[in-house]
Amino acid sequence: MRSDNIKKGIAHAPHRSLLYATGVSPKVIDRPFIGIASSFTDIVPGHTGMRDLERQIEKGIHSAGGLSFIFGVPVVCDGIAMGHNGMRYSLPSRELIADCVETMANAHQLDGLVLLTNCDKVTPAMLIAASRLNIPSIVVTAGPMLDGECKCDKLTMIKGTFEGIGRYRSGQITEEELTELELNSCPTAGSCQGMYTANTMACLTEVMGMSLPMCATAAAVSSLKKRIAFESGMRAVELVKEDIKPLDIITRDSLRNAILADYALGGSTNSVLHLLAIANTAGIDLKLEDFEELSPVIRQTIKLDPSAAPTMTDFHNAGGVPALLKTLYGHLNEFKDGKTVSGMNISEIAKEAWIDESLIHPLDKPVTTQPGLGILHGNIAPDGAVIKISGVDEKCYHFKGKAKVFDCEEDAMKALEGDDIKEGDVVVIRYEGPKGSPGMREMLSPTSLLVGKGLGTKAALITDGRFSGGTRGICVGHICPEAANGGNIALIKDGDDIEIDIENRSVNLLISDEELETRRKNFTPKKSGNAVCKSGYLSKYSKLVQDASHGAVI
Repeated sequence: MRSDNIKKGIAHAPHRSLLYATGVSPKVIDRPFIGIASSFTDIVPGHTGMRDLERQIEKGIHSAGGLSFIFGVPVVCDGIAMGHNGMRYSLPSRELIADCVETMANAHQLDGLVLLTNCDKVTPAMLIAASRLNIPSIVVTAGPMLDGECKCDKLTMIKGTFEGIGRYRSGQITEEELTELELNSCPTAGSCQGMYTANTMACLTEVMGMSLPMCATAAAVSSLKKRIAFESGMRAVELVKEDIKPLDIITRDSLRNAILADYALGGSTNSVLHLLAIANTAGIDLKLEDFEELSPVIRQTIKLDPSAAPTMTDFHNAGGVPALLKTLYGHLNEFKDGKTVSGMNISEIAKEAWIDESLIHPLDKPVTTQPGLGILHGNIAPDGAVIKISGVDEKCYHFKGKAKVFDCEEDAMKALEGDDIKEGDVVVIRYEGPKGSPGMREMLSPTSLLVGKGLGTKAALITDGRFSGGTRGICVGHICPEAANGGNIALIKDGDDIEIDIENRSVNLLISDEELETRRKNFTPKKSGNAVCKSGYLSKYSKLVQDASHGAVI
Protein backbone atom coordinates (compact mmCIF):
# COMPACT_ATOMS: atom_id res chain seq x y z
CA MET A 1 0.00 0.00 0.00
CA ARG A 2 1.10 3.59 -0.61
CA SER A 3 0.56 4.35 3.06
CA ASP A 4 3.38 1.93 3.94
CA ASN A 5 5.65 4.85 2.96
CA ILE A 6 4.62 6.61 6.17
CA LYS A 7 3.87 3.73 8.54
CA LYS A 8 6.17 0.75 7.90
CA GLY A 9 9.70 0.20 9.22
CA ILE A 10 12.03 1.68 11.84
CA ALA A 11 12.74 4.80 9.75
CA HIS A 12 9.09 5.81 9.98
CA ALA A 13 8.83 5.92 13.76
CA PRO A 14 8.40 9.74 13.62
CA HIS A 15 5.59 9.39 11.06
CA ARG A 16 3.77 6.83 13.20
CA SER A 17 4.19 9.01 16.25
CA LEU A 18 2.49 11.89 14.51
CA LEU A 19 -0.32 9.61 13.33
CA TYR A 20 -0.79 8.37 16.89
CA ALA A 21 -1.08 12.01 17.94
CA THR A 22 -4.25 12.23 15.83
CA GLY A 23 -5.83 9.38 17.76
CA VAL A 24 -4.94 6.53 15.40
CA SER A 25 -4.55 3.27 17.33
CA PRO A 26 -1.56 0.97 16.73
CA LYS A 27 -4.15 -1.82 16.40
CA VAL A 28 -5.53 -0.43 13.15
CA ILE A 29 -2.58 1.42 11.63
CA ASP A 30 -2.00 -1.40 9.14
CA ARG A 31 -5.39 -0.77 7.52
CA PRO A 32 -5.70 1.04 4.15
CA PHE A 33 -5.66 4.82 4.60
CA ILE A 34 -8.72 6.26 2.86
CA GLY A 35 -9.01 10.00 2.49
CA ILE A 36 -12.43 11.67 2.47
CA ALA A 37 -12.06 14.82 0.39
CA SER A 38 -15.04 16.79 1.65
CA SER A 39 -16.31 20.06 0.23
CA PHE A 40 -18.49 20.76 3.27
CA THR A 41 -19.27 24.39 4.02
CA ASP A 42 -22.21 26.07 5.70
CA ILE A 43 -22.50 28.85 3.10
CA VAL A 44 -23.37 26.66 0.08
CA PRO A 45 -26.75 24.85 0.20
CA GLY A 46 -25.47 21.98 -1.91
CA HIS A 47 -22.90 21.22 0.78
CA THR A 48 -24.49 22.07 4.13
CA GLY A 49 -25.70 18.50 4.64
CA MET A 50 -22.32 16.89 4.10
CA ARG A 51 -21.48 16.42 7.79
CA ASP A 52 -24.02 13.57 7.92
CA LEU A 53 -22.62 12.08 4.72
CA GLU A 54 -19.07 12.31 6.07
CA ARG A 55 -20.16 10.22 9.07
CA GLN A 56 -21.82 7.65 6.82
CA ILE A 57 -18.72 7.40 4.62
CA GLU A 58 -16.52 7.01 7.72
CA LYS A 59 -18.75 4.20 9.00
CA GLY A 60 -18.54 2.47 5.63
CA ILE A 61 -14.75 2.74 5.48
CA HIS A 62 -14.30 1.37 8.99
CA SER A 63 -16.88 -1.39 8.43
CA ALA A 64 -14.87 -2.59 5.43
CA GLY A 65 -11.56 -2.56 7.28
CA GLY A 66 -10.14 0.81 6.32
CA LEU A 67 -9.02 3.88 8.25
CA SER A 68 -10.59 7.21 7.27
CA PHE A 69 -9.13 10.72 7.25
CA ILE A 70 -11.29 13.74 6.37
CA PHE A 71 -9.85 16.82 4.75
CA GLY A 72 -11.55 19.86 3.26
CA VAL A 73 -11.47 21.60 -0.11
CA PRO A 74 -12.95 24.98 -1.13
CA VAL A 75 -16.26 25.34 -2.95
CA VAL A 76 -17.94 28.22 -4.78
CA CYS A 77 -21.74 28.49 -4.98
CA ASP A 78 -22.30 29.77 -8.50
CA GLY A 79 -25.71 31.14 -7.55
CA ILE A 80 -24.30 33.27 -4.72
CA ALA A 81 -21.24 34.24 -6.80
CA MET A 82 -23.40 35.18 -9.80
CA GLY A 83 -23.49 38.68 -11.25
CA HIS A 84 -20.50 40.23 -9.45
CA ASN A 85 -16.73 39.87 -9.15
CA GLY A 86 -17.07 36.60 -7.21
CA MET A 87 -18.08 34.73 -10.35
CA ARG A 88 -14.56 35.21 -11.68
CA TYR A 89 -13.43 32.66 -9.09
CA SER A 90 -15.91 29.94 -10.01
CA LEU A 91 -14.26 28.20 -12.97
CA PRO A 92 -10.71 28.83 -11.65
CA SER A 93 -11.75 27.09 -8.42
CA ARG A 94 -11.89 23.83 -10.39
CA GLU A 95 -8.10 23.82 -10.79
CA LEU A 96 -7.60 24.96 -7.18
CA ILE A 97 -9.73 22.11 -5.80
CA ALA A 98 -7.94 19.52 -7.93
CA ASP A 99 -4.61 20.81 -6.68
CA CYS A 100 -5.81 20.60 -3.06
CA VAL A 101 -6.89 16.97 -3.42
CA GLU A 102 -3.66 16.04 -5.19
CA THR A 103 -1.59 17.75 -2.50
CA MET A 104 -3.33 16.08 0.43
CA ALA A 105 -3.40 12.62 -1.13
CA ASN A 106 0.26 12.61 -2.18
CA ALA A 107 1.70 14.42 0.84
CA HIS A 108 0.10 11.86 3.17
CA GLN A 109 0.39 8.84 0.85
CA LEU A 110 -3.27 7.92 1.00
CA ASP A 111 -4.21 4.55 -0.45
CA GLY A 112 -7.62 5.60 -1.72
CA LEU A 113 -10.17 8.39 -1.79
CA VAL A 114 -13.85 9.05 -1.33
CA LEU A 115 -14.57 12.32 -3.12
CA LEU A 116 -17.56 14.03 -1.46
CA THR A 117 -18.81 16.73 -3.79
CA ASN A 118 -21.90 18.37 -5.24
CA CYS A 119 -21.72 21.80 -6.87
CA ASP A 120 -20.71 22.92 -10.32
CA LYS A 121 -16.91 23.02 -10.32
CA VAL A 122 -16.25 20.67 -7.40
CA THR A 123 -17.41 17.49 -9.13
CA PRO A 124 -15.26 17.94 -12.26
CA ALA A 125 -12.38 19.05 -10.01
CA MET A 126 -12.66 15.80 -8.05
CA LEU A 127 -12.65 13.79 -11.28
CA ILE A 128 -9.61 15.73 -12.52
CA ALA A 129 -7.83 14.99 -9.23
CA ALA A 130 -8.78 11.30 -9.38
CA SER A 131 -7.46 11.06 -12.94
CA ARG A 132 -4.27 12.87 -12.00
CA LEU A 133 -3.56 10.75 -8.91
CA ASN A 134 -4.90 7.47 -10.33
CA ILE A 135 -5.33 5.86 -6.93
CA PRO A 136 -8.53 3.92 -6.10
CA SER A 137 -11.30 6.51 -5.81
CA ILE A 138 -15.08 6.78 -5.67
CA VAL A 139 -17.25 9.87 -5.99
CA VAL A 140 -20.24 10.68 -3.77
CA THR A 141 -22.33 13.55 -5.12
CA ALA A 142 -24.39 14.91 -2.23
CA GLY A 143 -27.60 15.14 -4.26
CA PRO A 144 -30.26 17.62 -5.35
CA MET A 145 -32.52 19.62 -3.05
CA LEU A 146 -36.23 18.97 -2.93
CA ASP A 147 -38.53 21.00 -5.15
CA GLY A 148 -39.77 24.32 -3.89
CA GLU A 149 -43.47 25.06 -3.58
CA CYS A 150 -45.50 28.22 -3.13
CA LYS A 151 -49.30 28.20 -3.09
CA CYS A 152 -49.33 24.79 -4.81
CA ASP A 153 -46.99 25.93 -7.60
CA LYS A 154 -43.76 23.93 -8.06
CA LEU A 155 -40.66 26.15 -7.83
CA THR A 156 -37.00 25.81 -8.71
CA MET A 157 -34.16 28.16 -7.95
CA ILE A 158 -33.90 29.50 -11.51
CA LYS A 159 -37.57 29.97 -12.30
CA GLY A 160 -38.45 31.13 -8.81
CA THR A 161 -35.68 33.68 -8.33
CA PHE A 162 -33.50 34.64 -11.31
CA GLU A 163 -36.40 34.61 -13.77
CA GLY A 164 -38.63 36.00 -11.03
CA ILE A 165 -36.56 39.19 -11.07
CA GLY A 166 -37.38 39.65 -14.76
CA ARG A 167 -41.07 39.08 -14.05
CA TYR A 168 -40.94 41.70 -11.29
CA ARG A 169 -39.08 44.23 -13.44
CA SER A 170 -41.60 43.78 -16.25
CA GLY A 171 -44.51 44.33 -13.84
CA GLN A 172 -45.86 40.76 -13.90
CA ILE A 173 -45.50 40.27 -10.13
CA THR A 174 -45.17 42.51 -7.09
CA GLU A 175 -42.15 42.84 -4.80
CA GLU A 176 -44.09 40.96 -2.13
CA GLU A 177 -44.70 38.08 -4.54
CA LEU A 178 -41.01 38.04 -5.47
CA THR A 179 -40.16 37.79 -1.75
CA GLU A 180 -42.51 34.80 -1.43
CA LEU A 181 -40.75 33.14 -4.36
CA GLU A 182 -37.27 33.64 -2.92
CA LEU A 183 -38.35 32.26 0.47
CA ASN A 184 -39.82 29.08 -1.01
CA SER A 185 -37.67 28.26 -4.05
CA CYS A 186 -34.84 26.47 -2.19
CA PRO A 187 -36.48 24.53 0.69
CA THR A 188 -33.70 22.10 1.68
CA ALA A 189 -30.01 21.39 1.43
CA GLY A 190 -28.82 20.09 -1.92
CA SER A 191 -27.84 21.15 -5.42
CA CYS A 192 -30.42 23.23 -7.29
CA GLN A 193 -33.33 21.17 -8.60
CA GLY A 194 -32.94 21.24 -12.38
CA MET A 195 -30.56 19.82 -14.95
CA TYR A 196 -28.09 22.60 -14.22
CA THR A 197 -24.32 22.12 -14.09
CA ALA A 198 -24.12 20.45 -10.66
CA ASN A 199 -26.72 17.83 -11.50
CA THR A 200 -25.46 17.42 -15.06
CA MET A 201 -21.98 16.58 -13.76
CA ALA A 202 -23.42 14.29 -11.07
CA CYS A 203 -25.30 12.36 -13.76
CA LEU A 204 -22.27 12.19 -16.06
CA THR A 205 -20.09 11.00 -13.16
CA GLU A 206 -22.52 8.11 -12.67
CA VAL A 207 -22.64 7.43 -16.41
CA MET A 208 -18.83 7.28 -16.52
CA GLY A 209 -18.91 4.73 -13.71
CA MET A 210 -17.29 6.78 -10.94
CA SER A 211 -20.22 6.76 -8.50
CA LEU A 212 -22.72 4.13 -7.34
CA PRO A 213 -26.07 3.63 -9.09
CA MET A 214 -28.72 6.26 -8.19
CA CYS A 215 -26.12 8.49 -6.52
CA ALA A 216 -26.69 11.39 -8.92
CA THR A 217 -30.42 11.71 -8.33
CA ALA A 218 -30.96 10.59 -4.72
CA ALA A 219 -32.05 13.68 -2.80
CA ALA A 220 -29.54 15.29 -0.46
CA VAL A 221 -31.91 14.93 2.49
CA SER A 222 -32.89 11.30 1.80
CA SER A 223 -31.97 8.19 3.74
CA LEU A 224 -31.06 6.63 0.38
CA LYS A 225 -28.30 9.21 0.02
CA LYS A 226 -26.98 8.22 3.46
CA ARG A 227 -26.98 4.56 2.46
CA ILE A 228 -25.16 5.36 -0.79
CA ALA A 229 -22.55 7.31 1.22
CA PHE A 230 -22.08 4.34 3.59
CA GLU A 231 -21.79 1.87 0.74
CA SER A 232 -19.35 4.17 -1.08
CA GLY A 233 -17.12 4.18 1.99
CA MET A 234 -17.14 0.39 2.01
CA ARG A 235 -16.54 0.23 -1.69
CA ALA A 236 -13.52 2.57 -1.45
CA VAL A 237 -11.71 0.01 0.71
CA GLU A 238 -12.65 -2.79 -1.68
CA LEU A 239 -11.34 -0.77 -4.63
CA VAL A 240 -7.96 -0.50 -2.86
CA LYS A 241 -7.90 -4.25 -2.22
CA GLU A 242 -8.91 -4.98 -5.83
CA ASP A 243 -6.49 -2.33 -7.16
CA ILE A 244 -9.16 -0.74 -9.37
CA LYS A 245 -8.10 2.79 -10.29
CA PRO A 246 -9.86 5.73 -11.93
CA LEU A 247 -8.10 5.29 -15.26
CA ASP A 248 -9.46 1.75 -15.41
CA ILE A 249 -12.91 3.36 -15.48
CA ILE A 250 -12.39 6.82 -17.03
CA THR A 251 -11.54 5.92 -20.61
CA ARG A 252 -12.17 7.38 -24.04
CA ASP A 253 -15.26 5.17 -24.31
CA SER A 254 -16.65 6.23 -20.93
CA LEU A 255 -16.10 9.91 -21.73
CA ARG A 256 -17.86 9.50 -25.07
CA ASN A 257 -20.67 7.72 -23.20
CA ALA A 258 -20.88 10.83 -21.02
CA ILE A 259 -21.18 13.05 -24.11
CA LEU A 260 -24.03 10.92 -25.47
CA ALA A 261 -25.79 10.93 -22.09
CA ASP A 262 -25.34 14.69 -21.91
CA TYR A 263 -27.03 15.09 -25.29
CA ALA A 264 -29.88 12.82 -24.17
CA LEU A 265 -30.31 14.78 -20.93
CA GLY A 266 -30.03 18.27 -22.40
CA GLY A 267 -27.42 19.07 -19.77
CA SER A 268 -25.38 22.15 -19.00
CA THR A 269 -23.06 23.68 -21.60
CA ASN A 270 -20.39 23.69 -18.88
CA SER A 271 -20.10 19.92 -19.27
CA VAL A 272 -18.19 20.49 -22.51
CA LEU A 273 -15.48 22.39 -20.61
CA HIS A 274 -15.32 19.79 -17.88
CA LEU A 275 -15.24 16.64 -19.99
CA LEU A 276 -12.45 18.13 -22.11
CA ALA A 277 -10.51 19.04 -18.96
CA ILE A 278 -10.92 15.55 -17.45
CA ALA A 279 -9.72 14.00 -20.71
CA ASN A 280 -6.74 16.36 -20.81
CA THR A 281 -5.69 15.33 -17.31
CA ALA A 282 -6.23 11.64 -18.00
CA GLY A 283 -4.16 11.80 -21.20
CA ILE A 284 -7.17 10.74 -23.27
CA ASP A 285 -7.54 11.97 -26.85
CA LEU A 286 -10.92 13.71 -26.62
CA LYS A 287 -11.57 16.91 -28.53
CA LEU A 288 -14.40 19.24 -29.45
CA GLU A 289 -14.63 17.22 -32.66
CA ASP A 290 -15.88 14.25 -30.60
CA PHE A 291 -18.86 16.33 -29.49
CA GLU A 292 -19.54 17.23 -33.13
CA GLU A 293 -19.13 13.65 -34.31
CA LEU A 294 -21.59 12.26 -31.74
CA SER A 295 -24.18 15.00 -32.11
CA PRO A 296 -25.98 13.54 -35.17
CA VAL A 297 -26.43 10.05 -33.68
CA ILE A 298 -28.74 10.98 -30.78
CA ARG A 299 -31.71 13.17 -29.92
CA GLN A 300 -32.77 14.49 -26.55
CA THR A 301 -34.81 11.86 -24.70
CA ILE A 302 -35.36 13.64 -21.35
CA LYS A 303 -36.40 17.22 -20.76
CA LEU A 304 -36.05 18.68 -17.26
CA ASP A 305 -36.04 22.12 -15.69
CA PRO A 306 -35.08 24.76 -16.84
CA SER A 307 -36.31 23.63 -20.27
CA ALA A 308 -39.44 21.89 -18.92
CA ALA A 309 -41.40 21.43 -15.69
CA PRO A 310 -39.95 18.09 -14.40
CA THR A 311 -37.06 18.26 -11.94
CA MET A 312 -34.35 15.96 -10.60
CA THR A 313 -36.91 14.53 -8.17
CA ASP A 314 -39.04 13.45 -11.13
CA PHE A 315 -35.99 12.05 -12.94
CA HIS A 316 -35.06 10.02 -9.85
CA ASN A 317 -38.59 8.65 -9.54
CA ALA A 318 -38.53 7.71 -13.23
CA GLY A 319 -35.49 5.49 -12.71
CA GLY A 320 -32.56 7.94 -12.62
CA VAL A 321 -29.28 7.37 -14.43
CA PRO A 322 -29.64 3.54 -14.51
CA ALA A 323 -32.84 4.06 -16.52
CA LEU A 324 -30.95 6.37 -18.88
CA LEU A 325 -28.30 3.65 -19.30
CA LYS A 326 -31.08 1.18 -20.11
CA THR A 327 -32.30 3.57 -22.81
CA LEU A 328 -28.84 3.97 -24.35
CA TYR A 329 -26.92 0.71 -23.86
CA GLY A 330 -27.71 -1.88 -26.48
CA HIS A 331 -29.76 0.61 -28.52
CA LEU A 332 -26.95 2.91 -29.63
CA ASN A 333 -23.81 1.42 -31.18
CA GLU A 334 -21.67 4.33 -30.01
CA PHE A 335 -22.60 3.77 -26.34
CA LYS A 336 -20.13 1.24 -24.93
CA ASP A 337 -20.00 -1.15 -21.99
CA GLY A 338 -17.42 -0.58 -19.28
CA LYS A 339 -16.39 -0.96 -15.65
CA THR A 340 -17.87 1.05 -12.80
CA VAL A 341 -16.80 1.57 -9.19
CA SER A 342 -19.78 -0.53 -8.08
CA GLY A 343 -18.13 -3.72 -9.37
CA MET A 344 -20.88 -4.03 -11.97
CA ASN A 345 -20.50 -3.19 -15.64
CA ILE A 346 -22.68 -0.61 -17.41
CA SER A 347 -24.54 -3.47 -19.12
CA GLU A 348 -25.39 -5.12 -15.78
CA ILE A 349 -26.68 -1.85 -14.27
CA ALA A 350 -28.77 -1.19 -17.39
CA LYS A 351 -30.23 -4.71 -17.31
CA GLU A 352 -31.46 -4.30 -13.72
CA ALA A 353 -32.87 -0.76 -14.19
CA TRP A 354 -36.53 0.22 -14.02
CA ILE A 355 -37.71 2.98 -16.34
CA ASP A 356 -40.71 5.27 -16.64
CA GLU A 357 -40.89 5.97 -20.37
CA SER A 358 -43.33 8.84 -19.90
CA LEU A 359 -40.35 10.94 -18.74
CA ILE A 360 -37.32 9.03 -20.05
CA HIS A 361 -38.28 8.45 -23.67
CA PRO A 362 -36.98 5.63 -25.88
CA LEU A 363 -34.42 6.63 -28.49
CA ASP A 364 -36.95 6.19 -31.29
CA LYS A 365 -39.41 8.55 -29.55
CA PRO A 366 -37.23 11.52 -28.52
CA VAL A 367 -38.65 14.68 -26.99
CA THR A 368 -36.99 16.91 -29.60
CA THR A 369 -35.53 16.62 -33.09
CA GLN A 370 -32.12 17.71 -31.79
CA PRO A 371 -29.55 16.62 -29.19
CA GLY A 372 -29.52 18.61 -25.96
CA LEU A 373 -26.33 20.52 -26.85
CA GLY A 374 -24.77 21.76 -30.08
CA ILE A 375 -21.32 22.91 -31.19
CA LEU A 376 -21.49 25.91 -33.51
CA HIS A 377 -18.86 27.31 -35.88
CA GLY A 378 -18.68 30.36 -38.12
CA ASN A 379 -16.72 33.58 -38.55
CA ILE A 380 -17.65 34.66 -35.01
CA ALA A 381 -16.46 31.33 -33.58
CA PRO A 382 -13.95 29.67 -35.93
CA ASP A 383 -12.71 27.49 -33.03
CA GLY A 384 -16.20 26.64 -31.83
CA ALA A 385 -19.02 27.76 -29.54
CA VAL A 386 -21.68 25.93 -27.51
CA ILE A 387 -25.46 26.28 -27.31
CA LYS A 388 -27.95 24.46 -25.09
CA ILE A 389 -30.40 23.41 -27.78
CA SER A 390 -32.72 21.91 -25.18
CA GLY A 391 -33.33 25.43 -23.85
CA VAL A 392 -34.22 26.92 -27.25
CA ASP A 393 -37.78 27.02 -28.59
CA GLU A 394 -37.88 25.11 -31.90
CA LYS A 395 -39.27 28.12 -33.75
CA CYS A 396 -36.04 29.97 -32.85
CA TYR A 397 -33.60 27.45 -34.36
CA HIS A 398 -32.84 30.11 -36.94
CA PHE A 399 -32.44 33.64 -35.57
CA LYS A 400 -31.15 36.81 -37.20
CA GLY A 401 -30.80 40.11 -35.37
CA LYS A 402 -28.90 43.34 -34.77
CA ALA A 403 -25.88 43.41 -32.45
CA LYS A 404 -25.93 45.35 -29.17
CA VAL A 405 -22.31 45.18 -28.00
CA PHE A 406 -21.02 45.26 -24.41
CA ASP A 407 -17.50 44.75 -23.09
CA CYS A 408 -18.67 43.34 -19.74
CA GLU A 409 -21.67 41.69 -18.12
CA GLU A 410 -22.41 44.69 -15.91
CA ASP A 411 -22.94 47.01 -18.91
CA ALA A 412 -25.26 44.47 -20.52
CA MET A 413 -27.27 44.20 -17.28
CA LYS A 414 -27.72 47.97 -17.15
CA ALA A 415 -29.07 47.92 -20.69
CA LEU A 416 -31.44 45.06 -19.88
CA GLU A 417 -32.66 46.67 -16.68
CA GLY A 418 -33.16 49.95 -18.54
CA ASP A 419 -35.26 48.28 -21.24
CA ASP A 420 -32.67 49.10 -23.91
CA ILE A 421 -32.77 45.56 -25.30
CA LYS A 422 -35.64 44.99 -27.70
CA GLU A 423 -37.10 42.26 -29.85
CA GLY A 424 -34.69 41.38 -32.67
CA ASP A 425 -31.52 42.32 -30.75
CA VAL A 426 -28.48 40.08 -30.32
CA VAL A 427 -26.77 40.98 -27.04
CA VAL A 428 -22.99 40.56 -27.43
CA ILE A 429 -21.06 40.27 -24.16
CA ARG A 430 -17.31 39.98 -24.71
CA TYR A 431 -14.05 40.07 -22.74
CA GLU A 432 -15.64 37.53 -20.39
CA GLY A 433 -13.61 34.51 -21.56
CA PRO A 434 -11.18 32.46 -19.43
CA LYS A 435 -8.35 34.95 -19.96
CA GLY A 436 -10.29 38.14 -20.59
CA SER A 437 -12.55 38.17 -17.56
CA PRO A 438 -10.42 36.47 -16.15
CA GLY A 439 -12.33 33.41 -15.05
CA MET A 440 -15.03 33.03 -17.73
CA ARG A 441 -18.01 34.24 -15.77
CA GLU A 442 -21.47 32.72 -16.16
CA MET A 443 -24.14 34.94 -17.69
CA LEU A 444 -27.18 33.61 -15.82
CA SER A 445 -28.31 37.04 -14.67
CA PRO A 446 -28.68 38.55 -18.18
CA THR A 447 -30.09 35.35 -19.73
CA SER A 448 -32.65 34.98 -16.92
CA LEU A 449 -33.60 38.64 -17.25
CA LEU A 450 -34.17 38.17 -20.98
CA VAL A 451 -36.51 35.25 -20.29
CA GLY A 452 -38.21 36.95 -17.35
CA LYS A 453 -38.95 40.00 -19.50
CA GLY A 454 -40.52 37.88 -22.21
CA LEU A 455 -37.60 38.17 -24.65
CA GLY A 456 -36.47 34.52 -24.43
CA THR A 457 -37.71 33.77 -27.95
CA LYS A 458 -37.40 37.30 -29.34
CA ALA A 459 -33.76 38.26 -28.61
CA ALA A 460 -30.47 36.36 -28.48
CA LEU A 461 -27.25 36.56 -26.49
CA ILE A 462 -23.74 35.53 -27.51
CA THR A 463 -20.61 35.64 -25.36
CA ASP A 464 -17.06 34.38 -24.95
CA GLY A 465 -18.10 33.76 -21.35
CA ARG A 466 -20.24 30.84 -20.31
CA PHE A 467 -23.71 30.04 -19.01
CA SER A 468 -25.24 28.43 -16.00
CA GLY A 469 -26.89 25.08 -16.58
CA GLY A 470 -30.04 26.99 -15.68
CA THR A 471 -29.80 29.18 -18.77
CA ARG A 472 -32.47 28.89 -21.45
CA GLY A 473 -33.17 30.88 -24.58
CA ILE A 474 -31.17 31.67 -27.73
CA CYS A 475 -27.82 31.84 -25.94
CA VAL A 476 -24.46 30.98 -27.51
CA GLY A 477 -21.42 30.77 -25.22
CA HIS A 478 -17.76 29.65 -25.12
CA ILE A 479 -17.05 31.60 -28.32
CA CYS A 480 -13.47 30.86 -29.38
CA PRO A 481 -11.11 32.55 -29.84
CA GLU A 482 -12.20 34.89 -27.06
CA ALA A 483 -12.01 38.67 -27.39
CA ALA A 484 -8.93 38.96 -25.18
CA ASN A 485 -7.08 36.69 -27.61
CA GLY A 486 -8.15 38.77 -30.60
CA GLY A 487 -11.14 36.66 -31.55
CA ASN A 488 -13.61 37.99 -34.09
CA ILE A 489 -16.19 38.60 -31.38
CA ALA A 490 -14.05 41.62 -30.49
CA LEU A 491 -14.63 43.08 -33.97
CA ILE A 492 -18.43 43.18 -33.80
CA LYS A 493 -20.01 46.65 -33.86
CA ASP A 494 -23.42 47.88 -32.74
CA GLY A 495 -25.97 47.33 -35.50
CA ASP A 496 -24.12 44.50 -37.23
CA ASP A 497 -26.34 41.65 -38.45
CA ILE A 498 -25.72 38.34 -36.67
CA GLU A 499 -27.19 35.00 -37.70
CA ILE A 500 -27.57 31.94 -35.43
CA ASP A 501 -28.52 28.76 -37.30
CA ILE A 502 -28.89 25.74 -35.03
CA GLU A 503 -29.87 23.32 -37.81
CA ASN A 504 -26.62 24.12 -39.64
CA ARG A 505 -24.62 24.57 -36.41
CA SER A 506 -23.40 28.06 -37.32
CA VAL A 507 -23.04 31.53 -35.80
CA ASN A 508 -21.94 34.27 -38.18
CA LEU A 509 -21.33 37.99 -38.41
CA LEU A 510 -22.95 39.04 -41.69
CA ILE A 511 -20.22 41.28 -43.07
CA SER A 512 -17.74 40.67 -45.87
CA ASP A 513 -14.36 39.07 -45.31
CA GLU A 514 -12.81 42.33 -46.56
CA GLU A 515 -14.65 44.40 -43.93
CA LEU A 516 -13.67 41.89 -41.22
CA GLU A 517 -10.02 42.17 -42.25
CA THR A 518 -10.17 45.98 -42.28
CA ARG A 519 -11.54 45.96 -38.75
CA ARG A 520 -8.80 43.59 -37.65
CA LYS A 521 -6.05 45.88 -38.97
CA ASN A 522 -7.38 48.72 -36.83
CA PHE A 523 -7.96 46.60 -33.73
CA THR A 524 -6.00 46.24 -30.47
CA PRO A 525 -7.47 43.75 -27.97
CA LYS A 526 -7.96 44.89 -24.41
CA LYS A 527 -5.27 43.58 -22.13
CA SER A 528 -7.45 41.83 -19.60
CA GLY A 529 -11.05 42.73 -20.19
CA ASN A 530 -12.82 44.17 -17.18
CA ALA A 531 -10.62 42.99 -14.34
CA VAL A 532 -6.93 43.76 -14.70
CA CYS A 533 -5.63 41.47 -11.96
CA LYS A 534 -2.09 42.34 -10.96
CA SER A 535 -1.79 39.91 -8.06
CA GLY A 536 -3.47 36.93 -6.44
CA TYR A 537 -4.91 33.70 -7.78
CA LEU A 538 -6.72 35.21 -10.77
CA SER A 539 -3.53 36.89 -11.94
CA LYS A 540 -1.77 33.52 -12.09
CA TYR A 541 -4.82 31.89 -13.66
CA SER A 542 -5.12 34.45 -16.46
CA LYS A 543 -1.48 33.92 -17.44
CA LEU A 544 -1.80 30.13 -17.66
CA VAL A 545 -5.34 29.33 -18.79
CA GLN A 546 -6.06 27.89 -22.24
CA ASP A 547 -9.17 28.64 -24.25
CA ALA A 548 -12.61 27.10 -23.78
CA SER A 549 -12.27 24.78 -26.79
CA HIS A 550 -9.55 22.98 -24.80
CA GLY A 551 -11.52 22.90 -21.55
CA ALA A 552 -10.04 26.09 -20.04
CA VAL A 553 -7.29 23.99 -18.46
CA ILE A 554 -4.07 25.47 -17.11
